[in-house]
Amino acid sequence: MNTTHNTPLTPADYLIKILNAKVYDVAKKTDLQLARNLSARINNTVLLKREDQQSVYSFKIRGAYNKMAHLSPEALAKGVICASAGNHAQGVALSASKLKVRAIIVMPTTTPQVKINAVQALGGEVVLHGESYTDAYNHAVQLQAQHNLTFVHPFDDPEVIAGQGTIAMEILSQHQDPLDVVFVAIGGGGLISGVANYIKAVRPSIKVVGVQMNDSNAMLLSVESKQRVQLKDVGIFADGTAVRLVGEETFRVANNLVDEYIVVNTDEVCAAIKDIFIDTRSIVEPSGAMAVAAAKQYSQKYNCQGQTFATILCGANMNFDRLRFVAERAEAGEEREALFAVTIPEERGSFRRFCELIGALPGGPRNVTEFNYRISDAKKAHVFVGLSTQLKGESKQIAEQFNQQGFTSIDLTHDDLARDHIRHMVGGPSHLATNERLLRFEFPERPGALMKFLSLMRPGWNISLFHYRNQGADYGRILVGLQVPSSEQAEFDEFLFSLGYPYEDETENPIYKMFLQTNS
Repeated sequence: MNTTHNTPLTPADYLIKILNAKVYDVAKKTDLQLARNLSARINNTVLLKREDQQSVYSFKIRGAYNKMAHLSPEALAKGVICASAGNHAQGVALSASKLKVRAIIVMPTTTPQVKINAVQALGGEVVLHGESYTDAYNHAVQLQAQHNLTFVHPFDDPEVIAGQGTIAMEILSQHQDPLDVVFVAIGGGGLISGVANYIKAVRPSIKVVGVQMNDSNAMLLSVESKQRVQLKDVGIFADGTAVRLVGEETFRVANNLVDEYIVVNTDEVCAAIKDIFIDTRSIVEPSGAMAVAAAKQYSQKYNCQGQTFATILCGANMNFDRLRFVAERAEAGEEREALFAVTIPEERGSFRRFCELIGALPGGPRNVTEFNYRISDAKKAHVFVGLSTQLKGESKQIAEQFNQQGFTSIDLTHDDLARDHIRHMVGGPSHLATNERLLRFEFPERPGALMKFLSLMRPGWNISLFHYRNQGADYGRILVGLQVPSSEQAEFDEFLFSLGYPYEDETENPIYKMFLQTNS
């Protein structure tokens, strides 16, 4: 790209630009917060740079406003246009509102609705085009030429880079004690270019680590190839960093100044979102959690202790509907849940014996996070079980314990098919499920609730279906099929009364009859 200098800008040049950046008319100096729980867990001090505290919930306001504030009155009067996955769009829209100019924002069709709504609320004119930032960018370039607008690039511009560099300036002023590593998420590279330029100009001993998603790693591939590499497609989970081609200037800066790169995956990012929530009670978007995911990976990779990490929480614009997926995958990312397919004898008392075994496993009490079972064979039963874990690698040990006790077990903890699909498909109609009553219970989420249920059951009653998934509430929603002889229905009703758990009898539910009962 063309810069204002005939020769490439040095860190010293960028330092001057950063020191003279115009960002604080619209941006705020965000907190650098200690993540107490996470720091204690990984034995390193983790500092969170809270860019989610900006009025547009991301750092992008800094670079956008700095660029626009340096434009001539003539360039501003034409109106501005940008391409963005969402956060830069909000920065441009807010800056345009502040400077009283027109702003057209081209966004990928995959942009979360929360970001589209936010841009429109700020007065930006939204145009949706393409599935990635690069698609939107190419369309924005066409519109810019057609309407003679001024383009505000989201990352490949020295003024934008300088605006983002004010984050590093704040970090070093807020934490003047030793700082070992700064972790920075990379999309197009504007943020890490600003951060790296400032740090290498002021405190070059600090390590700058770039973080990329495993399905959006254009910068890493470019650095490895010594030239910019364009990805054919990118993952959209971390939409804020879903860039197929990094900038010319950002590639040059990152290639020269970034010390190391770390690649993170979806599960690790979901776990990091949870870690951040625990320490801040705030929810960041996937891109906003990438730096924390990398800090955890870095700590484990190098087995380091006592170091100080700064992680930039670069955004918090996430659709609420995505939280369900994040919560589900967070446990997998941290390996706090182990999944198993277990075969148990289809005989009276085997279910209770298996539950007692779970309670006696080494490593202390474990919560059952999920239990799916449907009677299907006269001699053996296949159950899908989820258990809470404390340390990575425990699932293999638990599977061995099950096998030693006669319960053939398959560890599914790292099986994507099981985690994403099969867990929701266990069951179906069974010709063995005669005299079945289907009940939907609310069990209290406390130890002993299931054993109370099992101990009060009569020996002659058989569990033919059992489905439970921990929802994080103070009660568990459980669906149970019980085979009860017609002559013992009065005793069964007495059992339900003595149990004391709220329930609904779903035996006559037409959905049950359609999907779980045989036609015979």
